[in-house]
Amino acid sequence: MDTSKVLFISQEIEPYLPQSEIATVGHELPQGIQEKGFEVRSFMPKYGSINERRNQLHEVIRLSGMNLIIDDTDHPLIIKVATMLPSRMQVYFIYNEDYFQHNLVKELETASSPEDNDERSIFFVRGTLETVKKLRWAPSIIHCHGWIAALTPIYIKHIYNEDPVFRNTKIVFSLYNDSDTLGSPFDKRLAEKMVMDGIPEEYLKEIAGKEVDYLALMRLAIDHCDGIIQHSKDALPSLVEYAQKSGKPFLPYEERENYIDAYAEFYKSLL
Repeated sequence: MDTSKVLFISQEIEPYLPQSEIATVGHELPQGIQEKGFEVRSFMPKYGSINERRNQLHEVIRLSGMNLIIDDTDHPLIIKVATMLPSRMQVYFIYNEDYFQHNLVKELETASSPEDNDERSIFFVRGTLETVKKLRWAPSIIHCHGWIAALTPIYIKHIYNEDPVFRNTKIVFSLYNDSDTLGSPFDKRLAEKMVMDGIPEEYLKEIAGKEVDYLALMRLAIDHCDGIIQHSKDALPSLVEYAQKSGKPFLPYEERENYIDAYAEFYKSLL
């Protein structure tokens, strides 16, 4: 497998969303990693607040058209793409009108309808991974940013682990100070819905039958990833401690002027 491919799964990316810590990283990290010789792809949700005309998004027909079943309901998967200038880096957008608005709105759907965030996260993660499969683009590293991507590690480890595209992939998860963006806990049927997808119950004991709050979601990601990065200087201390005690490779907080170099070396250390 080519060891130079990095897949970024991000909750937010500038300039498609307003500036935030995650959105800034979603923009500058892939470009910085690409400049170091890595091949990169980036995925994010297609929120209703993203202006498709201004950002020149267009649907990728050959990748769209699949239906994802979540809680016994079919949800069509639509893939859109844009090219970020001046780097010419492609950004893929996961869209479905059940979870994301068709028309321009001011507030992110994750805030305006938080009761759907569990299924919204499942759809985004599965939609991203199914699209990467269709692209036949085997990443050596998947780097996840934001709680909406937090289910990626467990899906990779227990659903996609035998797929040739992901069989040798290492998963990195970043810790941010973004707990306030979750809105409300995930539905208490989250574990049940994930079992329906094929994830063994034994890996979901900690969340079975419970509302899944930010801490529980982050711990689930830490438990199933291969490496953890503390990106926010003020990431929750309890999560930083949990990550360090996991015994997995852990990269402490790096200042902005150094972090891209440090992340590139961290990726190499996992391969």
